Amino acid sequence: MTTFKELGVNPKLVKGLEELRIITPSQIQNEVIPVLLSGDTDLVGQAQTGTGKTAAFGLPLLQKINPSKKVVQALILCPTRELGQQVAKQLFKFTKYTDKIFTEAVYGGAQIDKQIAALKRPTHIIVATPGRLIDLVNKKAVDLSHVKTIVLDEADEMLSMGFKKELDQILGFLSDVKNKWLFSATMPHGIKQIVNQHMAADAHRIEINKKEVVNKNIAHQFVITQEADKLQVMLEFLKTQKGNRGVIFCKTKKATKTVAKQLIAKNVAADAIHGDLLQKERDKVMRAFKNESLQLLIATDLAARGIDIPDLSFVIHYELPDKEEYYTHRSGRTARAGNKGISLAIVTTPEIKQLRYLEKALHLSFIQIR
Repeated sequence: MTTFKELGVNPKLVKGLEELRIITPSQIQNEVIPVLLSGDTDLVGQAQTGTGKTAAFGLPLLQKINPSKKVVQALILCPTRELGQQVAKQLFKFTKYTDKIFTEAVYGGAQIDKQIAALKRPTHIIVATPGRLIDLVNKKAVDLSHVKTIVLDEADEMLSMGFKKELDQILGFLSDVKNKWLFSATMPHGIKQIVNQHMAADAHRIEINKKEVVNKNIAHQFVITQEADKLQVMLEFLKTQKGNRGVIFCKTKKATKTVAKQLIAKNVAADAIHGDLLQKERDKVMRAFKNESLQLLIATDLAARGIDIPDLSFVIHYELPDKEEYYTHRSGRTARAGNKGISLAIVTTPEIKQLRYLEKALHLSFIQIR
């Protein structure tokens, strides 16, 4: 069994990992870390959500930073505020025993003046959402001339959120950067375009379980019922979970609001996140979910972008998604860091055809539980 030390990770970083109880490298960490530590390189990594991508790129990235140089040396692009904050927090935890490496997270929906002030302090790594980074560059509030590494984390999410133009722009003015690392759960056409246009032809390509785009620790289950009985079926399932936490997915804002109201009326600790919420309202719901005063989060696909809550036991598809990559990202919210989880689809008879399509497209096997 390989260790992080054997992969070439700095002993001071290994000490920080051990304190976080990260002892054995995951498959993507095993394959990616030695490549990224071997020298300057471009890399395309495909792996499902929850496989340890942050450490896979974060550890080599931290080793490339020169702490004595008080300039921005690396840039990590993320689709959402939540993911950006989470990545920055992880990097901070990894560096507990190393020389001080300063990371700053910047994102839309927050006051830009405060972020500009924060960037005036020594900063080695910027974690940013694409739109906010462009704003900061336009205001000449950030100097990227010393950047040697750029990471695109959850690239397919950034694409589906409409950031293609911004990504092209950022990669365009950082075209001379020696290390471009792209990570994505799926590889839609737009991602292939970015790879072909902005990355070296000999970029390393690493695919983890190509046939298993969805984590193998997830049990994919379904129940057939009438539309009017979906709520009752869900309540019966929740009883079996005895307080375990999960996310319920709907396709529309209207549906998330309705389901949340129905669950709250049944004294279930639940709340919804959707596009109509102000950022501070969304933050309040997410805080309540993270500190476990809420058992359930009801979300649309867009609103759930970048959410990473450890120890989620299940996800429920109250409505099936329109796109197969949405199913990948939905179900990837559970069974993280080697844990097991359930992905339950509550479907009506006409929806079975869509379920069979997902089964075939994603190489899954759905089990009917009643």
